Amino acid sequence: MSKSMQRRKFIKSVALTSAGMALLPTVKAGTVKDKLRIGVIGVGQRGELHLNLLLLRDDVEVPAICDIDQPMVDRAIALCKKLNKPVPQVYSKGEYDYRNLLARKDIDAVIIATPWEWHAPMAIDAMNAGKHVGCEVIMGITVEDHWEVVKTSEKTGMQYMMLENVCYRRDVMAILNMVRQGMFGELVHLEGGYQHDLRAAKFNNGKQPDGGGLLYGKEAYSRARWRTEHSIKRNGDLYPTHGIGPISKMINNQAGNRFVTLASFASKSRGLHEYVMQNGGAGLPVSKINFHLGDVVTTMIKTNNEETIILTHDTSLPRPYSIGFRVQGAKGLWMDINNSIYIDGKSPKAHAWEKADDYLQQFDHALYKKHGAEAAKSGRGHGGMDYFVQNGFIEAIKRGVRAPIDVYESASLSVIVPLSELSIERNGNTVEFPDFSNGKWMTRTDTFGYNEDY
Repeated sequence: MSKSMQRRKFIKSVALTSAGMALLPTVKAGTVKDKLRIGVIGVGQRGELHLNLLLLRDDVEVPAICDIDQPMVDRAIALCKKLNKPVPQVYSKGEYDYRNLLARKDIDAVIIATPWEWHAPMAIDAMNAGKHVGCEVIMGITVEDHWEVVKTSEKTGMQYMMLENVCYRRDVMAILNMVRQGMFGELVHLEGGYQHDLRAAKFNNGKQPDGGGLLYGKEAYSRARWRTEHSIKRNGDLYPTHGIGPISKMINNQAGNRFVTLASFASKSRGLHEYVMQNGGAGLPVSKINFHLGDVVTTMIKTNNEETIILTHDTSLPRPYSIGFRVQGAKGLWMDINNSIYIDGKSPKAHAWEKADDYLQQFDHALYKKHGAEAAKSGRGHGGMDYFVQNGFIEAIKRGVRAPIDVYESASLSVIVPLSELSIERNGNTVEFPDFSNGKWMTRTDTFGYNEDY
């Protein structure tokens, strides 16, 4: 069947479905505001960074924060005092005290930076309470979590944006410019992933944030309190959005294109056990753990427009950090691992790489040209991309426009996690992506990166 015939068949299918059951309403943006009042739920390592960025803005107030870890609360309060900002009301009386924060009338939106399993329930509660949501990755644990977040956003009219910061990485935005200007021709294949040695972060003694022990769970520090459990119990691409987020923008996901199918495979699990044994854990109970997460998880995705995408999750083996981007089209390709590019007929030597620096400078995105120095100020995180992703959320709410990474796109990126688990469980069988927008992806246009201010 031809692509055009498939498209007509799909449109007809959606129309027939809509005749019997109306599509849920489009997300409303809200009233344009000069200043936002934002609550922060979770002020651990990531949440503290968000709080710092918020406190540096003149168009934001932070009336309240929530965290059940008192040392983290103390750090947040100290930060407010250091920056001469009012100390927010603290909600720390148990796991559900965040709902009391959400009940406040003086909060327009919340930023959620808590362990993964809390993201969906907190976002749903926040939107039901009339708050817009900026949430750290990922959206939820199960496919059903993702559907509930989408439906709640549609029902309440509250915006949801997953705060995927790598979409705003400077070189990535320059490459996005090149893609949109046709420098690579029609895109054919893309790659990315999360390739980051997190062995020390998954085990520590509660005193050394960067590791140094073999504890995990309640007595450990920060991510080791909760993230290690996912490596013990789950097997899939548990953290895909750093790689897939920028790719999503390049292939116009949810704006005339979408992810259609996925297949995932996991290697054996050896890295975390080896780390335990090498760090004095041979006689400890932790040495008996059977880690379910494969050391390298590989996922292939096919899109409606027939691009292929490969994602790699690799967090349990010794390695330097890398996203591993590859953007390849009919006219050439870029790879970040070696900062190299090749454009057919333009690169100086046939079949030979050239450094990408000149291209990245030439196609530097307007956001960085105008706001790059401000974004890179001390404390703004990851070379400015943390500033930009948070700024995108804030400006969308203030201006009453669609979030740069809206609820439909956020769901399509994050649902890779449970879909990859399902595919691995089925020995690599292909699984289908849900269509969270119920066909609206066919007529929507992307707004990301077209405004030089957000």
